Amino acid sequence: MLFEFDADQRLLRDTVREVTARECPPALIRDIVDKDLDAGQLWQTYVGLGWTELTDPDLAVELAIVLEGLGRATDPTPFLASVSQFAPLVPDAGAIDRPGTAVYSGVVPSRDGAGWRLNGTARHVLDGDRAEQFAVVTSAGVFVVPASAVTARRTAIFDPVLHVAEVTFADVWVGNADRSSIDTERARQHALTGMAVTTVGACQRILDLVLEHVRTRKQFDAVIGSFQAVKHKAADMHIAVERARALGYFAALCLASDDPRRRLAASMAKASAGECQSVVFRHGVQLFGAMGFTWENDLQFALKRAKAGELLLGGAAEHRALISEEYRAAHV
Repeated sequence: MLFEFDADQRLLRDTVREVTARECPPALIRDIVDKDLDAGQLWQTYVGLGWTELTDPDLAVELAIVLEGLGRATDPTPFLASVSQFAPLVPDAGAIDRPGTAVYSGVVPSRDGAGWRLNGTARHVLDGDRAEQFAVVTSAGVFVVPASAVTARRTAIFDPVLHVAEVTFADVWVGNADRSSIDTERARQHALTGMAVTTVGACQRILDLVLEHVRTRKQFDAVIGSFQAVKHKAADMHIAVERARALGYFAALCLASDDPRRRLAASMAKASAGECQSVVFRHGVQLFGAMGFTWENDLQFALKRAKAGELLLGGAAEHRALISEEYRAAHV
């Protein structure tokens, strides 16, 4: 395994930063919320850049680079769900030109002639209200279902540009041609890693904004960044972000090389990202004097995206428990 980016990966990282700074500024995020704008044009930008083609497991590190950058920018498109959740469940997915997402639970299959009937309600489905196709994980395999066959209702959450929905399947008939027996465990590891590095990107954005603030904000005729207590909190944030980033890219490397540690690495990455956002969120709000949670401040977008990343696909406590179970099982 190589633990440093090569020249192409560094170029990709820089390109993602440049594109998001130009195409996805905080002003766009505000307009999407205030004016109910659609993020379709931004999605097409990603498609045109070839980022939706990063679906091969061998490109897990490159995908992680893109997802970290989009997490830092509070990306309002269905890219995360489409490429890190839907694509890994669809054999030979190739380029994802239409938004998709995954349904991991809540749907029950039953045999019906030459096909299957799907029934149930899946909750907390990322981008379930705007996906055009669903990869549905069931006990009988994974089924690909068009959005026209289901009923989706967006659920209100604290991140105003993150779409989470409740998706209902009522006697949805699918044929055997739409069913696959792909390794759902490995696909979930891709989803966990994608969510982890997205959270890391949001945490990095919080840290960047906090450092900019403490270098300019003055109290007692001195910039607050010169105070020892502020330095300690900033250092704690930096360490938390670097630790979570390292584990996120380790998980991506394990997926790219099909390393047997990939299951453990994915849970480690998700747990570390969750713990990171806890430290960064708390210190970020405190160092901004709570101004960061106001609508006028750009920090609030990253705070909300980081917190959402912790809650989706299991929190830090859940994944630490999984890590402990696996460690004990390996040493019994």
